[in-house]
Amino acid sequence: MAQLNLRVGDLIENKQKILDAYNTAVDNAADVAVFSELTITGYPPEDLLLKPKFVEEAYKCVKLLALETTRTVAVVGFPEFHDGDLYNAAALCAHGEILGIYRKQFLPNYSVFDEARYFKASQASSDLYEVNGVLLALSICEDLWVDGEPNFSVIPDGAELGISLNSSPYDYKKQKNRERVVSSRAVESEIPLVYVNQVGGQDDLIFDGSSFVVDEKGNTICRLQKFVEEVALIDIEITQKNDRDTLINRTLISSEVQRTQVIEEPKILQALDRSSEVWSALVIATRDYVQKNGFTDVVVGLSGGIDSSLVAAIAVDAIGSHRVHGVSMPSRYSSEGSRSDAAELANNLGISYQTIPIEPAHQAFLESLTPAFGIKEPDTTEENLQSRIRGVLMMALSNKFGWLVLTTGNKSETAVGYSTLYGDTAGGFAVIKDCPKLLVYELCEWRNNESGIPWIPIASITKPPSAELRPDQTDEQSLPSYEILDPMLEAYIEDDLTASQLVAEGYDSELVVRITRLVDLAEYKRRQSPPGPRITPKAFGKDRRLPITNLYR
Repeated sequence: MAQLNLRVGDLIENKQKILDAYNTAVDNAADVAVFSELTITGYPPEDLLLKPKFVEEAYKCVKLLALETTRTVAVVGFPEFHDGDLYNAAALCAHGEILGIYRKQFLPNYSVFDEARYFKASQASSDLYEVNGVLLALSICEDLWVDGEPNFSVIPDGAELGISLNSSPYDYKKQKNRERVVSSRAVESEIPLVYVNQVGGQDDLIFDGSSFVVDEKGNTICRLQKFVEEVALIDIEITQKNDRDTLINRTLISSEVQRTQVIEEPKILQALDRSSEVWSALVIATRDYVQKNGFTDVVVGLSGGIDSSLVAAIAVDAIGSHRVHGVSMPSRYSSEGSRSDAAELANNLGISYQTIPIEPAHQAFLESLTPAFGIKEPDTTEENLQSRIRGVLMMALSNKFGWLVLTTGNKSETAVGYSTLYGDTAGGFAVIKDCPKLLVYELCEWRNNESGIPWIPIASITKPPSAELRPDQTDEQSLPSYEILDPMLEAYIEDDLTASQLVAEGYDSELVVRITRLVDLAEYKRRQSPPGPRITPKAFGKDRRLPITNLYR
């Protein structure tokens, strides 16, 4: 089982990674080396699939890979042009050739998936492939999730082992559901099932690995690590079917392999608690976004508040303190406590730190705009100027030093538009974009407990959250408490309840009208904000696509 961290579009490097893992399988005399869905391209390749040259080159890489194979069978995902259509396919490679091809039968077209945009669903019945005397059935991701017609199964009769190639994005509720579905298919088919998933960050998606094997009774007998590349040798006890000689849809792939186990077989790893799991997800997402896009360093605006503190701490775990740069940009409204908390955080994390006051620029803007504003009273316009000045400064540092700007808005703020367009939304990657505020608190407290010292200053966690854009400002002057707001937002955004349904659930009607209106109006801001890692079942972006011009309430 090879759960690899691949790079979308990097065909040559992906081929080499596959080959390295395959050679480990050969060295351990494995019968089969199983890789993830669309291994050669990385997942999801999105509109790269609309480029015929890309698909052609991907296939060439698979053919070159096949030339390197011996008796151990490699099962590799790739996009295949066949009879004028494009398929999400898996190649069975051995003895220097592609000896069989399976084509995905069910295409997910919901949530973050758009596979019907690119691929045709195969209508062909599934073949069996005989490897070292064992009849294998292949499937790709969604194939196992679809309940078919009565007496229908994507796993054909006669199969003795099922292999599923997957590129299944992470959210913190997903693994139990995966194992439930795969377990039920194993019980239905009365055969063991192997589930291999890729690992790593890809734009706003995170792939957690968590590859596993269930036996014919649905029991999990092996589970690989979360968020870690791993190549693992698994021995599976196979019960051969009595009527196997009558089967006609079978292809001989490989002869016997001499078994000499070299690496230690992995055990069933215990599940992580939610905080450590989400932290690991955000760390790998940040690391991969930074490194896969050619950056070495990041810069974070440190306000002394909890959100920017969390982002800086995640960045340190992701790429190391020597590559993280903190910048304090105090205004006339910044408290002394905020400045000292930012400095303390930087010292605790061991990151570089500098202060760039924004008062001179703020005053210059106000003077420049006075003739245009005339006698109009100050309002949020003047407040937002401060945030936009900070955005300009952060992007200037990015341009000058090549640092990637990490933005610091959380999901609660992003939902209701509690942010400034071209201000605190300016940047390259929004690390906690899908983290509700209460989860932000949970993660900070967890990280401090893990480190054994208050890595993130206690004052940053306990003081009332504030944008500090006017005197004595706090979030709760504009928003309800997060204990009320976060569950309401989850119901409205993730569960798709309407305002009237929220009222029926017991929420205050005036508050519901105000909050749902804020969420709807902020859609235009979210469209212009940087991507950020998805950790909940429904994030802003690919998951939730509402029209900006929208009068439905």
